[in-house]
Amino acid sequence: MTAPGILKRNAGRLFFGWWIVVAAIVIQGLQGGLLLQAFGAYFLELQEEFAWSSAALAWSFSILQLQNGLLGPVQGMLVDRLGPRVVLTAGIIVLALGFLLLSQIQSLLAFYLVFLVLSVGFGLSGYLTLIVAVANWFNRYRSLALALSTTGLGIGGMLVPLVALSLNTYGWRNTAIASCIIILALGLPMMPIIRGRPERYGMLPDGGPGPRSAATASQPTSATRDFTVGEAVRTPAFWLISLGHGSALLVVGAIMVHLIPHVVHRLDVSLESAALVVTVMTMTSMVGQIGGGFLGDRMDKRLICAAGMVAHGVALLGITYSTALWQVYVFAILHGLAWGGRGPLMGAIRADYFGRRALGTIMGISAVIVTMGIMFGPVFAGWMADRRGDYELGFVILAVMTGLAAVFFLAAKRPPLPPRRWAEMRSRVLARREQEDRRTARGVRGRRPL
Repeated sequence: MTAPGILKRNAGRLFFGWWIVVAAIVIQGLQGGLLLQAFGAYFLELQEEFAWSSAALAWSFSILQLQNGLLGPVQGMLVDRLGPRVVLTAGIIVLALGFLLLSQIQSLLAFYLVFLVLSVGFGLSGYLTLIVAVANWFNRYRSLALALSTTGLGIGGMLVPLVALSLNTYGWRNTAIASCIIILALGLPMMPIIRGRPERYGMLPDGGPGPRSAATASQPTSATRDFTVGEAVRTPAFWLISLGHGSALLVVGAIMVHLIPHVVHRLDVSLESAALVVTVMTMTSMVGQIGGGFLGDRMDKRLICAAGMVAHGVALLGITYSTALWQVYVFAILHGLAWGGRGPLMGAIRADYFGRRALGTIMGISAVIVTMGIMFGPVFAGWMADRRGDYELGFVILAVMTGLAAVFFLAAKRPPLPPRRWAEMRSRVLARREQEDRRTARGVRGRRPL
């Protein structure tokens, strides 16, 4: 099918699902640029003002992720029952409130409490909700749609040098207040675009049934693969994907929190120069996201994910032992490609394996496991840095663990349909054949003899 055929339905009108992708890009851009990617820049400013240790500050990032993990099952249930728009709206408001409170902190305890607020807002308006919102609108082009939607994190990364400039010029408190205003001004207008499942609006995923390729014609459609939560968690694939996803975030989390401090201290460069590395890395991740999404709709997602895991490990090892800024750029680019190529497939492979009906709850339960990776990575790296005076050994251990965990994805084979689903699918096929036979019989009876 041609590119216009992918994007357009109904007499040349843009399929509404792509507008949801646009909204997801904006929301993730705000999260990535103002909090997730910018955390390392805040890290140095807070450390300078309050003299807090690296591990103490890294714990705040882990609080952010822990809350996401604990919130995940409830959030997934809310998304499935109330729809993504309600959950996203609440998340945007709470996230903005968190930045406002951040500007007022005076102690480490207050910092941790504020990060609880930020984490709730970040979680409700973040990855899980947006992935479900986009995945519900696509079947054949799901990997590409999810890949495009997650480019928002890369676009947000381009804002990190501006955040760093604001931190140096206006201070971290004023920067936090400005972030609150920006989130409300740009995030809330996106909410009317977010919709639930397309069937509620008289549409089908991808804009209509459309032709199915020969490669997928023999596979059950996602509609027939609607596992219940209980059926999903009883499959090995659910646990293997969760463990693989969590292992990847060992490196992702460590780099998010400690890349800028590591580069500043090891190479003795400015905060702005180190922040530019983050920008290049996240820009590269967008290339990886689009490439991973394109390939994910055409080849085995497990292989792409496993290759990404190995690349994560190699990239962190390279960053660890870089002796010049250009070397950091090379390995940051490799990490960006791995992160981008693997990231969107985390939601796509779950939707492919378990269907759309309970996807929010399934991903929410999986988030409890995944969160352990992004919590452990930054805290472990910070703890090792405090004990040894540098990040080398901590980074090496995390890199090796992540590279070896590629085996989780290789082993995560597509689960067979539960007996209930096979029976339902067989009933549908038989009913369709019976209907076709009746049409054929009517056609034969209606012909005139020659």
